Amino acid sequence: MESVFIPSGRGRALDPFRRTLILTREELWVDYIGLGGIAGIDDLNGYLAGGRDLGRLEHNTIAQALNERFVDLGGNHPVPYLD
Repeated sequence: MESVFIPSGRGRALDPFRRTLILTREELWVDYIGLGGIAGIDDLNGYLAGGRDLGRLEHNTIAQALNERFVDLGGNHPVPYLD
């Protein structure tokens, strides 16, 4: 597992994108796991709420899951990655 952690405030920046998509946290978690994410649902919920830290790779995997949903709806990739 990676050792670089991103401050929990970064997760709060992702949650407005999830809400724009009208996506539950559970639906986002399923998409995230499907892309290889390893955090549990409680970790994801805590990260999006700003109370938990996740690594750079996990943050980017959440962003990718959100971006794929935007593309499915005919949009672009509005969610920024950390890399």
